[in-house]
Amino acid sequence: MKLVIGNDHAATEMKFQMMAYLEQKGIEVINVGTDTNESFDYAIAAYKAGKIVADHEADGGVLICGTGVGISMAANKVKGIRAAACSDPVTARLTKQHNNANIICFGARIVGIETAKAIVDAWLESEFEGGRHQHRIDMIHEIEDTQSLAAAQ
Repeated sequence: MKLVIGNDHAATEMKFQMMAYLEQKGIEVINVGTDTNESFDYAIAAYKAGKIVADHEADGGVLICGTGVGISMAANKVKGIRAAACSDPVTARLTKQHNNANIICFGARIVGIETAKAIVDAWLESEFEGGRHQHRIDMIHEIEDTQSLAAAQ
């Protein structure tokens, strides 16, 4: 398995801890975030990670900023990305099962490293359920492709 990881300056230390954790699990990690605490715009890491996932160069992504919200918003602007900001493992599991999230996001100022590990584990261990959820994913793609939704007409 190969994951891309990205971060802004608020999450550099957590990114390094998460990289070590993932590598311990035998996961190859592509680092697209900053390695320093100097100001770094989360949108850069979100875009790079999103492109790598959308182009199928990685199986998924982990993005970390101060809250997880800004970086998830930026990643979701990349076509084909379904990034979800999560603060707990249950949400992470459900976002994979129901929304087929291909990038998981969280905030270094919101969760500690042990919770972050639990979030990533829950997301990695879950599978998309398909079925009724696939229809909703298809609707997301329709919005993404056409900037409209036939069902809303």
